[in-house]
Amino acid sequence: MSAQDRKEDEARRMMDLAHPQVPPELAARATARGRRILRTRRAVGAVTWALLLIAVVAFWVWAAIEQPWSAPPRDP
Repeated sequence: MSAQDRKEDEARRMMDLAHPQVPPELAARATARGRRILRTRRAVGAVTWALLLIAVVAFWVWAAIEQPWSAPPRDP
């Protein structure tokens, strides 16, 4: 008997057993957890975009003040 056949037999035996009872509040808990995770991901995304925007604006302000593309003044 190959390893694949053994795995299939074990899976079939597991599926033939009586299924365990699922707690009635499991769906509500899973939904609440999913909402929390989604809310957290959205908040992290919003903070990331805000930080990126702040960094871009800070770079523009620095570039406008320092003008790094222009040649430095020459002293005679």
